[in-house]
Amino acid sequence: MSGSSSGFKQAPASGPFRVLVLLEAYTISGSAKGVLEYAREEFGGASPGGVELTLVTFRRGGQDLEQPVLREAIGALPVHREVVEESRRFDLSAVDQLREMQSRRKPHVVWSNSVKSHFLVRMAGLQKNAGWLAFHHGYTSTDWKMHLYNQLDRWSLRAAHQAMTVCQPFAGQLREHGVPDERILVQHMPIRAGVRATASQVGALREELGIGPAEKVIFTAGRLSREKGHLELVEAFAVLLREQPSLRLVIAGEGPERQALLDLARQRGIAADRLILAGQQADLKPYYGMAQVFALPSHSEGSPNVLLEAMAAGVPVVASRVGGIPEMAEDGVSALLTPKCDVAALAAALQRVLTEPALASRLTAGAEPVLASHTPAGYHKAVTEALRNAAAASWTPR
Repeated sequence: MSGSSSGFKQAPASGPFRVLVLLEAYTISGSAKGVLEYAREEFGGASPGGVELTLVTFRRGGQDLEQPVLREAIGALPVHREVVEESRRFDLSAVDQLREMQSRRKPHVVWSNSVKSHFLVRMAGLQKNAGWLAFHHGYTSTDWKMHLYNQLDRWSLRAAHQAMTVCQPFAGQLREHGVPDERILVQHMPIRAGVRATASQVGALREELGIGPAEKVIFTAGRLSREKGHLELVEAFAVLLREQPSLRLVIAGEGPERQALLDLARQRGIAADRLILAGQQADLKPYYGMAQVFALPSHSEGSPNVLLEAMAAGVPVVASRVGGIPEMAEDGVSALLTPKCDVAALAAALQRVLTEPALASRLTAGAEPVLASHTPAGYHKAVTEALRNAAAASWTPR
């Protein structure tokens, strides 16, 4: 790849290593969590990488896309800010805005984090004047526009200098898209050790939700969409209630499957107070704190944050054997893993954790090495290396 006439596509001889980060996100999950954790380590960790971050967010119709909790988290970071103004979702004026930002900010590398931002980088040709790290977090197909973006990703990602993803199955998707194997990197998401909920916080939440202090709780968190496996979890819960009628199932999150979950619970004879749909929650610590087991019955996953969050909270985990989960957790050691969509196996695994205290303790102890291998410092080091490799690849003809 030849140099650009703009004169800024070159290795940094001195000064900060400039990175332009495209972040189209709504909540602190997935790509947003990775970017935030990276920035926190860069500006507050023990081993900064000499990086100057410019964070690009999107505004549509004059409205910020991110929820207040994400907006506040971004605002607390010492990063440069840029905003792409869109009149609608598929607004190609974003291409010219990104070109102008690149010309003004002169980044050594562009870091994109979603299928839309991958497409915009390729469409704008930003990789011609800088390195490009494309971070692939998997696919959803919520509507025809997202389906179109997903198809365009095959074209977009072939031009990236480095393609990072969160698990080996997703790496396979990149290979199918025609991304050369030597440009593909796998990096799980990090977990930051935090303060657990206090007994008083847990007690207050139980009282708020009407859950008695002796009642056992199965907890899960995630978007209420079919691929998260909540319908199978409700089916398994109905089985468990036959033996343990005082159980509660609490699901935090919002999405299109809310009514379907309520309808299924009613069809299975689950009393209205047994299933609690808690909605979107900014702070999940008290929810983890009151749970006896965390369920992750997804049909597909990459490197799920909630898996690590549950482990960090000391909650034993039952999860589907899909995506990157088996790369993170060992069955019978740090979690119980079950086949996806297998209601009987899910119910049996949950029952074991709920009724075998020694097993629950063994799983929480077995999660400690998992947490130790998914630190923000390790994540920061890996991403910094990928960013610098992407920049170096752009300075070298290929």
